[in-house]
Amino acid sequence: MVKTMAINAGSSSLKWKLYDMPEEVVVASGIIERIGEKDSIFSINYNEDKQLKSTVTITDHEEAVQMLLKQLIELSVLTGYDEISGVGHRVAAGGEYFSDSVVVTADVLQKIELLSELAPLHNPANATGIRAFKKILPDITSVAVFDTSFHQTMDKVHFLYSIPYEYYQKHNARKYGYHGTSHKYVSLRAAEMLDRPIEDLKIISCHLGNGASICAIKGGESVDTSMGFTPLAGLTMGTRSGDVDVSLLPFIMEKENIKTIAEMIEILNSESGLKGISGISNDMRDLKAVQATDERASLALEMFKDRIKKYIGSYAATLNGVDAIVFTAGIGENDITLRKEISEELSFLGIEIDEEKNDCRGKEKIISSETSKVKVLLIPTDEEAMIAQDVERLKETSVYS
Repeated sequence: MVKTMAINAGSSSLKWKLYDMPEEVVVASGIIERIGEKDSIFSINYNEDKQLKSTVTITDHEEAVQMLLKQLIELSVLTGYDEISGVGHRVAAGGEYFSDSVVVTADVLQKIELLSELAPLHNPANATGIRAFKKILPDITSVAVFDTSFHQTMDKVHFLYSIPYEYYQKHNARKYGYHGTSHKYVSLRAAEMLDRPIEDLKIISCHLGNGASICAIKGGESVDTSMGFTPLAGLTMGTRSGDVDVSLLPFIMEKENIKTIAEMIEILNSESGLKGISGISNDMRDLKAVQATDERASLALEMFKDRIKKYIGSYAATLNGVDAIVFTAGIGENDITLRKEISEELSFLGIEIDEEKNDCRGKEKIISSETSKVKVLLIPTDEEAMIAQDVERLKETSVYS
């Protein structure tokens, strides 16, 4: 039986799943963290209930891949490298180059690196992961799966900014959107759960985690999404500001003696959102623990909810109605109260939450009442499964040059 790996490489991490294909059975999974440091953390989950975890020194991604593959053979998860027929890599930004997943060639890899200006924290790491696997497994199918490709169905009305048109013509300055693999996965699952053709559905997908975005989906295609040119735009997030008036930036820079726009953008990316408002944490659980007594923690939570409601309402108008709202990702899958409050405060759309059905975490189910005009679903996202599926789909076209 052939196996496929789904890879999500960060600047100092490597998250992965190994699948038996085409059955999509997870054989093993794990993460390597703190790559490049003396106390790297290496963990593998395998044989359903077994786990290997150790602290080692891993100097770079290539060494991480070598250690991972060697360990999978030692644990008898693999009999040899030739069992792996394909590796799919999550890549944050595909720009206008890629409207679908693609087999990695030298040209594709070069474009991924050129697009680092759209996702400087992600694309270089994604490219590093691709190179590491290609060096060790040069003959297998390597596929790049882009967070942005699902959103390439947006039209100009939705992806252009109201700035001089020549900036789009000359520099591709536009909205790209992110989390596309997640939004695509949950919309397809929603159609299956509702037993309706995806072509007939209007869906609003809410990917709510430390990074968060909302997507308006019609007929299985992205119509609009909250993240923009970079993942900074849209909702209040864990450490990201979401939407701000750009004129505020030079005002703050002058008042706070911030010298460069790069420093200001770093503050918006890393020191804002829930963390910046609360002054405590970017973790919802930390804020919920003190919200009854901490005014700023409570304010941060209310702002998070407020922005979600605004985008859902806006996208219901964009779609001229909505059939289903999907909650996914860490917060969306686990925050019972947030799902309940958002649904109740959007009751004008015809949403009726079933409190008993909603009383769960991380379980795929419909959580609205039988009489709700708009169905509400909880669907754990599975971006790795989508990556593995795309590897299978593209294997026949594999040529690396």
